[in-house]
Amino acid sequence: MKTAIIILNYNDYETTIKMINQIKNYKVLNYIIIVDNNSSDDSYDILKKYEEGNIEIIKTNQNKGYAYGNNYGIKYVNEKYKIDNIIISNPDIIVSEDTIKMLVKDLNDNDISLISPIINQHGQILRGWKIPTYKDELLSNINYVQRFAKKKMLYSDEHYKSDLSKVEVVSGCFFIIKNNDFKKINYFDENTFLYYEENIIGYKLKDINKNVYVDNKVSIIHDESVSVNKSVNSIKKYKILKNSQRYYVKNYLKTNIFGRIFLRFIYYISLLVAYIVYFISKLGGKK
Repeated sequence: MKTAIIILNYNDYETTIKMINQIKNYKVLNYIIIVDNNSSDDSYDILKKYEEGNIEIIKTNQNKGYAYGNNYGIKYVNEKYKIDNIIISNPDIIVSEDTIKMLVKDLNDNDISLISPIINQHGQILRGWKIPTYKDELLSNINYVQRFAKKKMLYSDEHYKSDLSKVEVVSGCFFIIKNNDFKKINYFDENTFLYYEENIIGYKLKDINKNVYVDNKVSIIHDESVSVNKSVNSIKKYKILKNSQRYYVKNYLKTNIFGRIFLRFIYYISLLVAYIVYFISKLGGKK
């Protein structure tokens, strides 16, 4: 079975180089595809120097977001090679070859379409969650209540007692999926620029009766949002998040117009609070 890993870079070649150096000798990886998502710095030219053997550096002609950039790499590798499994990975990941080998082995199970390791994110353990409902999305727009909404979507600790646990959604920072199943759902939905990609993938896989799992025997480390935080401020990230949320609610949850209007109303209130918090933090930083 042949496995390709797709790593998306945007204005963060230092982190991506660390990732290349970490995995370049992993024999389990047949192809390492680095996609520069039309960076505004010298990322592509710098990363191109690391192209050798099974490492290929390619570049999109425009930055249309996370989903578009990853799809660009997926389509590139599928046009050139015959691939069984595809790994989607952020550049800010620490993963051992043994972990990847175990995940590849897991995909031999016909019941598993996509699988993720346990993710250690700044000391917090992440596994999987349930596909968000309209109510979940509504609660996530209410300041300080969103923590309750997020917790409601998580599975209990008891759910992860076995080696493999079936879930509905896993983090998009690192997962491996059978290429044929990825093709069936037409890869990532490119109508989101950033965020909600994993919820949409979980939804689409469930829609065609394909299963998502977490392997509780293996784990990775994720240095959360290193790349994103370097180029996007908190308010802009929040707006991008909510744009993706509105798309998900309309096109996947099929919420009617009244529900979408109410969601948007709650969003504007939460955005006002976010602006207030942002400016207070800026003022506090100047003291």
